[in-house]
Amino acid sequence: MAPEATETKKVEEITPQEAFTELDEGGVTLIDVREPYEYEEAYIAGSKLIPLGVVADRISEVAPDKSGRIILQCRSGVRSADAAVVLAKLGYENAANLGGGILEWEAQGLPVESNVNLTPAQRDRYSRHILLPEVGVEGQIKMLEARVLLLGAGGLGAPTALYLAAAGIGTIGIVDDDVVDASNLQRQVIHNTARVGTPKSSSARQTIEELNPDIEVIEYNFRLDANNILEVIEDYDIIVDGADNFPTRYLLNDASVRLKKPVVSASILSFDGQISTFVPYEGPCYRCLYPTPPPPELAPSCSANGVLGAMAGQMGLLQANEVLKLVLGIGEPLIGRLLLYEALGTHFTELKVRRDPECPICGPNAPEVPESEMGRFPDYEAFCGGHTGS
Repeated sequence: MAPEATETKKVEEITPQEAFTELDEGGVTLIDVREPYEYEEAYIAGSKLIPLGVVADRISEVAPDKSGRIILQCRSGVRSADAAVVLAKLGYENAANLGGGILEWEAQGLPVESNVNLTPAQRDRYSRHILLPEVGVEGQIKMLEARVLLLGAGGLGAPTALYLAAAGIGTIGIVDDDVVDASNLQRQVIHNTARVGTPKSSSARQTIEELNPDIEVIEYNFRLDANNILEVIEDYDIIVDGADNFPTRYLLNDASVRLKKPVVSASILSFDGQISTFVPYEGPCYRCLYPTPPPPELAPSCSANGVLGAMAGQMGLLQANEVLKLVLGIGEPLIGRLLLYEALGTHFTELKVRRDPECPICGPNAPEVPESEMGRFPDYEAFCGGHTGS
């Protein structure tokens, strides 16, 4: 047997209750060898954080006496056992490993503390997020505090809403004036057969609340127009565009630029989808990409041409992924990039998109909208020539 394996067998292991008694009596140094993001989630009072990777270099800072009593602790007892071997090699004579780690400590009802306001149930629900260094507890709290508005609870909005709710986006607004139809169920997975005839916003709210009771859902069972859009979107951090018509898309673009609201926009048709993220003045806006809508014959609606249900789900999940990156401030959002997806060949194509210096909405020479005119918008039906396709 390898020498290190033999040394590992010599590590003293104590139960959580034994450790609790020793700590209560005093004279013990408790070392937590997990990573900082784990420590933030939950820790044992009085513990000193020294991650396993640096324990050999830093142990003398908190435990200079090599004969003093030390208890080592991690999540499940594995890393702390390794740390005990390291300490033994350094000459520490009285180190013990907490068997089962903080998981067993908590399972036995012993107290833990936290630097953040997540309940035990939330720590369990979002544990796989918390394990990610890019997310951690701090990131999960950002998600719980985030407010995201979905335009539409249809083919794109349905999967987006499900995954944002599962991720813990704390407030989800849903704008949709339609009702569930049997023809929706092939792709709009947030609805079900029993809810045919029910308003989509209500059906989506019910599914979200059953999935995750942490989430507050706000229904807007009406169509966005120039009279209500600013009032609706101003309370949200990010807008998810799943609209099915061009007038709404142009209205949303112009309003979101005025209020400086990021928009994650996608569209689908047949076997094709596209997605981009528009952050006002950081990248192009929707009008930079599409100064005018295409003629109706080049962009028929899904009701006329059909759409592959699974492909709608894939694009909706990409939208959810973009939202989470924006909320967390991680990764590389699709700002200035248009991602095209062709489902039959499973092909992704990325196009670079730049801000249009002549854009009448976000360009450097675009007229500034005075406060008194913020709620006034052009006639988008006329601008789109009666085009209603997506």
